[in-house]
Amino acid sequence: MTINTHRPARLLDTTTSAVFMILFAVLVTAVVLVEVFGRGGFLTGEILSNVVQRSVALGIVAIGQTFTILIGSLDLSVAYVISLSAVMASFIMQGDPAMIVPAVLAVLAIGLCVGVVNGLIITRLQVNPLIATLGTGFIIQGVLSASFQNFAGSVPESFQALAYGHVGGVPAPIVLWAGLIAVAIFVLRYTTFGAHIYAVGGNAETARLSGIRTERVVIGAHVTASVSASLTGLYLASRLGAGAPWIGPEGVYGLESIAAVVIGGTILAGGRGGVAGTVAGVLIFGLLDSMFNQMGIDAFLKQVLRGLIIIAAVASYSIRSADRAA
Repeated sequence: MTINTHRPARLLDTTTSAVFMILFAVLVTAVVLVEVFGRGGFLTGEILSNVVQRSVALGIVAIGQTFTILIGSLDLSVAYVISLSAVMASFIMQGDPAMIVPAVLAVLAIGLCVGVVNGLIITRLQVNPLIATLGTGFIIQGVLSASFQNFAGSVPESFQALAYGHVGGVPAPIVLWAGLIAVAIFVLRYTTFGAHIYAVGGNAETARLSGIRTERVVIGAHVTASVSASLTGLYLASRLGAGAPWIGPEGVYGLESIAAVVIGGTILAGGRGGVAGTVAGVLIFGLLDSMFNQMGIDAFLKQVLRGLIIIAAVASYSIRSADRAA
């Protein structure tokens, strides 16, 4: 038995087109409401640039989350890995520029180890991904909270250029995110690992019978998610000047990264979707937050509206997919 390891380009278009249509309609309506009932002036280059920069943290972790969802898994430990990475980065650096490289390498190694552990628990112990990654996250949070109660150490000013610097006139966070997006798209579209991601997500048993080492693919996807979370922790440490145990969970990056991936058209069953849709989902959240703030909407009501938008977008895709299949 053989399996086609080249993902058809149409999968991304078919999966995300309906979602993009409903999201575009929501955005147009929201922008009109802001301009009419808000303070106006929303569609300016400066504001849109700020929206993208505020979306970078969620955008980075969502890239990794895309890999796990594409294989039909997910990772709830990423929020806790973000906190651990931010704390360890600032704790190791202690404001010393000479410690930037050791701190970054240590943090990436932490992400690698957590991803391997998550992957092994899921593949070898046959634990449901939701339970496995949530359990790992709780362990990380428990150890972290017992060791650090507030901000730990500090990052040097030179490291804060990652959050506040510019590259050729473009804000460094945007350059960082764009680079990671390009790498992720390349991996998924043009590498064997990317093809195996889609194959395992489409049908793990068929992929296994075709000679694909599915366990390695699952572990690789979870390593990608955890390393992405570590990169997010480094970015947040740069932005805040230090790391704290509550950065990840209070930022609800775990759940929001999943929501951004799903609202971008990647289905939870796996095998269909991509990073391009995830980027759109992240930007949707960023734009909606900015518009809600512009209109002075209560924070609790914002959560209700965001939940309704997620349900509406995914439901629209499901209905259209069912009609197309019929």
